[in-house]
Amino acid sequence: MIKRQNCLIFVIFFDYKVGPMAHLCLEDVNVHFGGLQALSNVSFELKPGEILGLIGPNGAGKTTIFNVITGVYRTSGGTVAYDGASLSGLRPYQRLKRGIARTFQNIRLFTAMTALENVMVAQHSRTKAGVVSAVLRLPSQRREERRIQEKAMAALEFVGMADKADTVARNLPYGLQRRLEIARALGSEPKTILLDEPAAGLNPVESTQLMALINRIAESGINVLMVEHDMKVVMGLCHRLVVLDHGELICQGTPGDVRCDPKVIEAYLGQ
Repeated sequence: MIKRQNCLIFVIFFDYKVGPMAHLCLEDVNVHFGGLQALSNVSFELKPGEILGLIGPNGAGKTTIFNVITGVYRTSGGTVAYDGASLSGLRPYQRLKRGIARTFQNIRLFTAMTALENVMVAQHSRTKAGVVSAVLRLPSQRREERRIQEKAMAALEFVGMADKADTVARNLPYGLQRRLEIARALGSEPKTILLDEPAAGLNPVESTQLMALINRIAESGINVLMVEHDMKVVMGLCHRLVVLDHGELICQGTPGDVRCDPKVIEAYLGQ
């Protein structure tokens, strides 16, 4: 368990400007569980600097795509490439290290830990100190812990929660717990972030604040792939949309194009 030390923390406000932006590409991706075809020949790409919305009715396969990209599920066919290289065979922590971070539809915080500690956990794939240096509290381990604390504080500052650093996660209101999950994802230093229904359960004011935050994330150079049911958020944020229905891609294009597509109208309204 991470223990915060009594030391002066110099809060560095990172602007999250990243290196060359990653390019995520899915080509003819299939996923089946026994006789159930969850995804069927799904192909799309997340372009550098883009906010891409992934939408569709419940059960369309949206979260399945997130699980495929992050390595939770294996594909039954097709390829997922990132930064020009296949992700096949890489485990979730290895994909995180490559720069792919995510949030979850159902909040998954460490509820007994503080907001700062929750974000510090995101650095697990980038730490070098071993058990011996941690037990002996060697200078290298102390330097690394200070670096992790600084990055975690920067992530909290970025999402507007620096004043909640010492608050235990379970004591935060729901809207701030949602925001804390995004801060934790940012704390892993991603080039691409996958947001799974980030506006779920938020009130209108919180949704507006969330949209501003996601725009700032994209402007900082982090690509965003977002699953969301709130059409105001989707239409107000996304540069392009990918629409799924029963595991198949039925439409992709600008929000304006997708809004008027007959297949999309049928999938959502049954008309």
